[in-house]
Amino acid sequence: MDVIVIDTPQLGDRSYLVHDGRAGLVIDAQRDIDRVEAAAQEAGVEVTHVAETHMHNDYLTGGLVYARKHGAVYLVNAADEVAFERTPIADGETVRVGELTVKAVATPGHTHSHLSYVVEHDGRQAVFSGGSVLYGSVGRTDLVAPGHTVGLTHDQYASARRLAEEAAADAALYPTHGFGSFCSSGPATGAGGSTLGEQFTANHVYTDADEEHFVTELIANLTAYPSYYVHMSPGNMAGPGEPDLDVPESLDPAELRARLETGEWVVDLRNRVAYSSEHLRGTVSFEYGNGNSFSTYLGWLFPYGKKLTLVGSRADVENAIRDLSRIGIDSPDAALGEDPRELAPDAAISSYPRVTWEGMAAQRQPGEAILDVRRADEHRASRIEGAVNIPLHELLNRLDEVPGGRLWVHCGSGYRSGVAASLLERAGHDVVQIDDAFDRAAEAGLPIAA
Repeated sequence: MDVIVIDTPQLGDRSYLVHDGRAGLVIDAQRDIDRVEAAAQEAGVEVTHVAETHMHNDYLTGGLVYARKHGAVYLVNAADEVAFERTPIADGETVRVGELTVKAVATPGHTHSHLSYVVEHDGRQAVFSGGSVLYGSVGRTDLVAPGHTVGLTHDQYASARRLAEEAAADAALYPTHGFGSFCSSGPATGAGGSTLGEQFTANHVYTDADEEHFVTELIANLTAYPSYYVHMSPGNMAGPGEPDLDVPESLDPAELRARLETGEWVVDLRNRVAYSSEHLRGTVSFEYGNGNSFSTYLGWLFPYGKKLTLVGSRADVENAIRDLSRIGIDSPDAALGEDPRELAPDAAISSYPRVTWEGMAAQRQPGEAILDVRRADEHRASRIEGAVNIPLHELLNRLDEVPGGRLWVHCGSGYRSGVAASLLERAGHDVVQIDDAFDRAAEAGLPIAA
């Protein structure tokens, strides 16, 4: 048995191709299936089965498209009321994939109908746990509906123990979430690999012997999750189509200017340093390629159903189109290039200051507001005394609460403050972006409260 990991760090998830050298099973495929196709071709195997652990909340699946395109059996929980034909599978049922034996195990918690798969071959076992047992934690339990969270958290606790009964301690563990995904909860480690047995001593779902304590602690530590999640499960139930990943023709300058003047969503993909120094007025800064924040935060803020235009290099636009397709933002338009004056010569150009904590300490005038756009839980844990907290994901709905005058905008690293500064400038505010790590604020002399 060989397991090929297909990593999607932009969303903090993994898909898997497990095979016996001839026949293969794909588990939790991302929507851009060409990566899975390439992995299967390189391994020289035929994918005969595709399986879902659950109808995902953080991305659109490519499982249906892959199964249809390649004539594979598509395994989806029989309890899921999907709008397409699939091969239903239920708790305890097994299928053969070449020489592999694949057993479905009901592991509710992340969703009500969540399945894990225990795969066996030549005495070896692998557990594909989806959003059940992760490395160090479990999948979050608050994504179905508020009234279901307590029950699902109890389910997670029980499901972890069910997996421990169904598979050996030395079984390799392959979760879908837990590598930066907001679908994980608690202290997920993001480790590169683990076994089920290692989790018995490293994962709080196993080390906490008090179920009620585990449930209370996990729920208390759940934080905000991206608003685009509301679109994912319904989209997966309906059956996502194959995305168009082609880069469109570049908009002409007059059309780009018209979109800016009418307030459409025009997203500048350049790094935040270049953006702050010079950009087309009315654009919004979502830096591409610096970490894995782009699709998460754009998806969190973008009003689904509106037209999106991407501005940047061909490479960045191409990559952004792929990333956004995974969360159901399809076929954006583009203006290709990195010089704002060439892209729209007659459009207004703007800029705003970008400083470190030392720069703010030296330049900020008395009475000027500090705006913290981190999540509320981050702000509660540690904050600059007197800072106003409006989380980035709430900013557009709370613009009437933003203080007047010059604003000094910060986050935890500089990415979110760059997005926030661009949104605030677009709304008419006088902004200064603090492009610095929050952990450095104290050494720069800022008063910290906790």
